[in-house]
Amino acid sequence: MCSSQIVGNLEMSTQLHGALNSRAISTTPTPTTAKTIRKAYTSIYLFLHTHYLFCLLLILHIISFAVCEIIPTEILSRKEREELREEARDMFYHAYYAYMDNGYPADELMPLSCKGRYRGITPSRGDMDDVLGNFSMTLVDTLDTLVLLGDLSEFEISVKYVIRDVQFDNDIIVSVFETNIRMIGGLLSAHLLSEYLQKNVDIMPWYRGELLEMARDLGYRLLPAFNTTTGIPHARINLRYGMKDDQLKRSTETCTACAGTMLLEFAALSRLTGDPIFEARAHAAMDALWKLRHRGSDLMGTVLNVHSGDWVRRDSGVGAGIDSYYEYLFKSYILLGDDKYLARFNRHYNAVMKYVSDGPLFLDVLMHRPHAKSRNFMDALLAFWPGLQVLSGHLKPAVQTHEMLYQVMQMHNFIPEAFTMDFQIHWGQHHLRPEFIESTYFLYRATGDHHYLQVGKKVLKALQKYAKVPCGYAAVNDVRTGKHEDRMDSFVLSETFKYLYLLFTEPRDLLINLDEFIFTTEAHLLPLSLAQLGNTSYNFRQAEEHNIMDFMRTCPSSNKLFPEKVRQPLRNLVTGSCPRSPATKKLLAVDFQASNADHLRTVYDMGITMVSLGDGKVRLFHSFYNAKSPEDGEMGLMFMEEMIELTKMQSLNQLAQLQAVAYKKDGIKSNDWIALMAGPSHFGPELIEDNFVEGEVIIADPIRACGPVLKNAEKARAKIVIAERGDCTFVSKARVVQSAGALALIVCDNTPGSSGEFQPMFAMSGDGVNDVHIPVVFMFSQEFNKLSAAMHNKPEMQVRIMQMIEFKRWQMTKESKAKNDTITLKATESTEETTTSTSTTMHTTKKTKPDKEL
Repeated sequence: MCSSQIVGNLEMSTQLHGALNSRAISTTPTPTTAKTIRKAYTSIYLFLHTHYLFCLLLILHIISFAVCEIIPTEILSRKEREELREEARDMFYHAYYAYMDNGYPADELMPLSCKGRYRGITPSRGDMDDVLGNFSMTLVDTLDTLVLLGDLSEFEISVKYVIRDVQFDNDIIVSVFETNIRMIGGLLSAHLLSEYLQKNVDIMPWYRGELLEMARDLGYRLLPAFNTTTGIPHARINLRYGMKDDQLKRSTETCTACAGTMLLEFAALSRLTGDPIFEARAHAAMDALWKLRHRGSDLMGTVLNVHSGDWVRRDSGVGAGIDSYYEYLFKSYILLGDDKYLARFNRHYNAVMKYVSDGPLFLDVLMHRPHAKSRNFMDALLAFWPGLQVLSGHLKPAVQTHEMLYQVMQMHNFIPEAFTMDFQIHWGQHHLRPEFIESTYFLYRATGDHHYLQVGKKVLKALQKYAKVPCGYAAVNDVRTGKHEDRMDSFVLSETFKYLYLLFTEPRDLLINLDEFIFTTEAHLLPLSLAQLGNTSYNFRQAEEHNIMDFMRTCPSSNKLFPEKVRQPLRNLVTGSCPRSPATKKLLAVDFQASNADHLRTVYDMGITMVSLGDGKVRLFHSFYNAKSPEDGEMGLMFMEEMIELTKMQSLNQLAQLQAVAYKKDGIKSNDWIALMAGPSHFGPELIEDNFVEGEVIIADPIRACGPVLKNAEKARAKIVIAERGDCTFVSKARVVQSAGALALIVCDNTPGSSGEFQPMFAMSGDGVNDVHIPVVFMFSQEFNKLSAAMHNKPEMQVRIMQMIEFKRWQMTKESKAKNDTITLKATESTEETTTSTSTTMHTTKKTKPDKEL
C-alpha cells in the first residue's frame, strides 16, 4: 500500500507501506525551518538514490520555471481569520434557519419564494428533480456540519427530527447516485458522530442506532438498481416499487460518476451493519467500469448502457459525468486499503494528464481518439480536481489549475457553470457549488500558504454580495447579470459553507480530529478505522497484471519550491496583463502545423529542423546544440517524443477507424468481394470487430436527404441509403434517413475526383446530441463512382459496411481456408493418381511375366 502522508513542508512519501494506519492523511501545516528544509532535501537524496534521473529532471524543471515578479502573499492575522470564521458560521446559520423555518420538512428551500420544494407539489423541473425524494434531504445532508460547528444541541434536536419525520416508502423515482451520496452518506456520518459524541462528550444517551437502520432501509431500496447484465446500477429507481416501473425499464443509460460513486457509502454501510451485500455490489460495479476503459488510452467515457456496457458518450475529461468516479477510486484505496483502487486511479490519472490536461486547462477528448478534443469549454465541476491532486500528492499541477480557476472566478465574480478556453462564459449559471472552495481548503491544509485564505475570503465576500437574499442564499442564474434563481441546493449547507468554515478554523478548535476521517464527495465524514471492520475485496495484484509504477507516487518536493513560484507564471493567465514569453507557451505535437510561421519559429528555437519530402510530408530532426537555450532543447526533445507517439497513434487510429463498403464481385452467388474505402463518423454506433451491416442499397430522394423526410421513405425502409454531401450537416442527413427506417447511411462526396487514395480520410462530426442509432460512413467521389458503376450493372445489389481491418481479416481467413481446401483436394487427387498408376503397373507385370516365362 502506498502512504500519502501530506504535511506542511510537502514531503511526499514514495514508498509502498503495508501498515494500515499509514493511509491516514495528515494535513497539519508544519512551519518551514532550516530543519524541515534539510529533512526535505535528505528525503530527496534518499529517493534519488533509486530514481535519480527522473527526480533530477523534475526538480530542475521546477527551479527553472519562468516567473513574473513575485508578489508576496498578504498574511492574514489570527484576528482576521477568526472574524472570517465567524462570518462563515453566520452565513451557514442564515441559510440553515431559513430552511428550517420556511422549508422543512421539504427536500430543499426555494430562497426567493421562501418556501420548501416538494416533489410532486412544486412545479417540476424535469430531470433536475430526480434528486428529490420527499425525505427532508437538506436536513439529513447538513447534520454533520452542525457537529463541525460545535452546535451539539442543534445536532441532537435535528437527529430527533430526522428519526421522527423522515421515511422512504414513497412512490417517487429518485437518482440512485444523489440519494446515495446525500442521504445514505448523511445518515451514516450523523450515526457515526452520534456514537462518537455519546462516548466522548456524554450526550445523546437515548440514541440507539436509529440513523444506521434508516440508512440500511434506504440502501435496500437502492439495491434493485444493481440488477443489470453488467452489474452497473441503473441511474434511477422507485423508492417503493424498485425497478418495477415501465418508465424505468426503458431507461438503460447512466453516467460514469453515477455508477462509480457508490463504494464509500456502501462499504461503510456493510461494515457498520455486518451485511456484505452493499459493499459487494459496489465493488462489482467498480470492477465492471474498469473493464470498460479504453485499453489504448486508459480513458473512460461519460455515459454508458448499463446492460450492454456500450459507451453512449465517449467524451472523457474530469468534469460533469465522470468527476467523482476518479475521486472514489483514490478515496476507496485510502478508506478500504485495497491496492487495486490505487493502481486504477494512477492509470486513469496518468491518462488524464497526458491527453486531457493542457497545462492548467482541461478539455474533454474522445476516449478512443484521445488526441481529438470533443468540446471547447470546461465546466465548473472540474474545480474538485486540484483537491484530489493534493490528496494524491500531485501538488504542482494542483496549484496551477487552482490558480487558473481563481482568475476565472475573479473575472466573473463566480466560476460560471462552463467557460471557454479563453475564459469567456459558455453557461452563465452559478449554483453555489463547493468544488472550488473544497480544493482551496485542501491546498491550504497541505501548504499553509495564506494565499488560499485570501482566496477563501474572496469567495466568502462574493457569496455575501451576490448570492445572499433575505431567505437564505440563492443560486445565480447568470453571472453576467447577477440575476438570481429560486434554488438553494442541499450541498450549499453540507459542503460549501462547511469547507468555508473549516478553511478559517484551526484544527485544534474542532471537536473531532479530521485527520482520522475522510470526506466523501458530499463532504460527509467516514472514519479511517472502518478498514479494521473487515474487507470483502480481493488482492488486486493477484487478480490483474499491473506495472509497479501503477502503485507509485510522485517525487518529494520542498516547500521552498511550492506553491508561490508555481502560481506566479499563471498570475495573469486570464487577464494577460503580465507579459509572458512565447517560449513559456508549450507547443504540443498535436497542435503543430507546418504551414504556421509561428510554429516553425518555435520548433526552430527548440533545435528542430524540418526537411520536406514532397507529397505534403516532412521529416523532423532535433539537436540540442541548435536549440536557443537548454530549456528550449529539452522542450524540443519532448516535442519529438510527442510527435513520434502521435504518428504511431494516428496510424493505428486511421487503420482502426477506416471503414469498408464491400460488395460481391460477380453477383449474389460469387464468393469474391470488393471493398471500397470509407470514413467513419463521430456519431452513431461504431462497427467494430465482427459487427457489420448488410442490405440492399438505394439512392435517397432527394439526393442530399436534407428534407424533413425522404420522398422514397417506404422504399428506403430496411435498406442502406446513399445520400450526397451538401446543403445540410452530416448528422441532419442521418436523422432524416434514420426516420425512414433505413439500416445505414452512406454519404458520398460532392467534389469530383476526390479519393481516399491521396486525400486524408476524416470522420464526420456531429452536433453533440446522441440520437443517431444507424451507422454512417463517408465515401470520396472516386470510390463512390466504382460503387455506382457496380449498382448500375447489378440492380438490387447488396453491400456490406464493416471495419476495413475486419474485412481484410475476413478475406485472409477465407483465402487461407480456400488454400487449405485446394491443398487437400490436390493431395487427394495425387493419391488417387498414384494408386491408379500403381494398379496399372502391377496389372502389366502380372500380364507379361507369364509371356517371358513361356
